[in-house]
Amino acid sequence: MTRNAQGSPFAPHTDAETAAMLAAVGVDDEEDLFDIPEGVRFDGEFDIPAHSERAVRRSVRGTLAENDDLTEFLGRGHYAHYVPSLVDDIARRQEFLTSYTQYQPEVAQGFLQALFEYQSVLVELTGLDVANCSMYDAATALGEAATLSQRVRSVSGDRVLVPDRLREGKRAVLDQYARGPGLSVETYPTVEGTVDVAGLQEAVDEDVAMVYAESPAVTGCIEERLDAVGDVAAANDALFVLGSDPVALALLERPADVGADVVVGEASVLGLGTAYGMGMGMFVTREEYLRQVPGRLVGAGEDATGRRAYTLTLQTREQHIRKERATSNICTNQAWLALRAAIHAALLGPDGLVELAEECVRLPRDLAARLDDIDGVRAPTFDRHHFREFQAHTDQPATAVADDLADAGYAVHVVGDHRLQVCVTDANAPAVDGFVAAVEEVA
Repeated sequence: MTRNAQGSPFAPHTDAETAAMLAAVGVDDEEDLFDIPEGVRFDGEFDIPAHSERAVRRSVRGTLAENDDLTEFLGRGHYAHYVPSLVDDIARRQEFLTSYTQYQPEVAQGFLQALFEYQSVLVELTGLDVANCSMYDAATALGEAATLSQRVRSVSGDRVLVPDRLREGKRAVLDQYARGPGLSVETYPTVEGTVDVAGLQEAVDEDVAMVYAESPAVTGCIEERLDAVGDVAAANDALFVLGSDPVALALLERPADVGADVVVGEASVLGLGTAYGMGMGMFVTREEYLRQVPGRLVGAGEDATGRRAYTLTLQTREQHIRKERATSNICTNQAWLALRAAIHAALLGPDGLVELAEECVRLPRDLAARLDDIDGVRAPTFDRHHFREFQAHTDQPATAVADDLADAGYAVHVVGDHRLQVCVTDANAPAVDGFVAAVEEVA
C-alpha cells in the first residue's frame, strides 16, 4: 500500500492520483469538495484547557451529580427488564465485542450461529417465516415496512394507515421514510386505547398500501381484535403490519394467526435494558417477501466437508448491490445487540419468557388497582387488558402531579391534561410501594 503525502496508510493515493481525480471532477483541491460554514470549521485548536486526571474526574463527577436521581415508571416504547449478568459476561468476550459485521464466515461461525438463533426465536414467536438481523429500532423497522409495501403490493396504492395514537417520535420517522416513495401517511381512529375497527373500515380503500396496528398499543392496551384488522387489510389487498415485541409475543396470539404480513417492534426488551433512546428493531415477514427484506439475514448451509455452516446472505442493501436495486440503506445491523437478545432469550428459555410476559400483565393490573383506591385517581383509564403500562386519570392537573412525583423521586409520563401513563416491569417493581405512597400524598 502506498502512503500519501501525509504518511497515512489509510489513504493510499499518490499526489499524481489525487490530482487526476480532482481534475476529473473539476476542482483544484479537496477543500473545494466541501461547503463547511466558517462558524463550524476546525481551525486547528480545540480550545480545551489541559487538566490533570484528578481534575477531569472531579469535573465529570460534578456534572453527573446534576442528573436527577429518579426511579422511572416510564414506558411508551422504551422498557427495562432485568438483564442477567451472564448476558454481559458472554457479550463482552473479545470475539463478540470487537467484531465488526461478520463478512468472513470462516472466522465468525460462533457469532453467526448466535445471530441465526436470534432470527429463529423471532420466527417461532411470530409464526412467520423470515426474520432479518437486524434493524436500528422499532421506528425505522416501521419505516422499512412502509417502503416494503410499495415493492410487494400487486395493485397501485400510496396511502399508509396508522392509529391516531401512534407515538410522536415513531410517526416522525415514518413520515421521513414516506417521503422517498411518495407515500401518504394518514390515521384511523382508536377507541378505549385500541383499534376502532369500524373507523378503520371507513378509512380503508383500494389506495391503501399498508395498515399498521400495535399490540400492546402505545397506551399499554392489548389489542383485542387483531383478526378483524387483518381481515380489513386483506380485503383491500393492503399489507398488514403489526407492532409488538418478543416478550409480549411470548404470551399474545401469534401474528401469523391473525393475518399479519410483517411484524416490527423493539427486540431490545431482551438483553439491553434501559438505553435512553437506543434500541434494536425487529423485522419479521412471510417467505414470499424474502428477497424484499431490508438489511441482512444470516443463513445456514454446509461447508465443503458437509458440516453445518452459517453465513450472511441476501444482503440487499446499497453497500452491496447497485443502489437502484437495494431494498434499504441500512448500514449498521445492530449485531451485538441481537447477540445480547439471543443470549437473554436462551437463558430465559420458553417457560421463563412466558413467565416474564405474565408478570408484565400482573404487575400493571395490580398497580392500577392500588392507584384506583386513591382519592383523586382513576386507573386504568381504558377498560382493557394491559401489558407493562396503563394510563390513569387524575383529578388534579397531570403536570402538577407529575412534578410533585418527580420531587418525591419518581418519573411518569404526562399524556393529557388530567392523564398520566405509568409503566411497571420486573425492573422497577421493588419501588411500587414507595410510588403508591407518593401518589397518595400528591394526588
